[in-house]
Amino acid sequence: MNRLRLEIICWSCLLIAMAVSTEAASVWKLPTAEMVYEDLEKCRQESQEEDAATLRCLVKKLGLWTDESGYNARRIAKIFAGHNQMEELMLVVEHCNRMEQDTSHLDDWAFLAYRCATSGQFGHWVKDFMSQKEVER
Repeated sequence: MNRLRLEIICWSCLLIAMAVSTEAASVWKLPTAEMVYEDLEKCRQESQEEDAATLRCLVKKLGLWTDESGYNARRIAKIFAGHNQMEELMLVVEHCNRMEQDTSHLDDWAFLAYRCATSGQFGHWVKDFMSQKEVER
């Protein structure tokens, strides 16, 4: 009888944990180029056009950054999944995130990690993604 109760409790905890993580994951949505431009304009105004502060504001609004852990490599890779290099992109983002980590200067951390990650092929993908909106205009 006690073993059955323990199993039921364990399964209940597992189901609750799965439901919570599924709910948290389902809240975030892939950003569109239009969303990026709208948030970028708001962030420019909030940060008085200062580049590093604008970038950090933008990636926070898009759900790609937290001040505790920096860039969310998995979410960034999902945006560029069409390039079929998700694992490689996640490794680059995680590497740059760790290399530039500076919790006492969050704007600089966000900016330098972004610059590091976009110095290669990923930088071209970002430009292509952002040009989608320019084509629509």
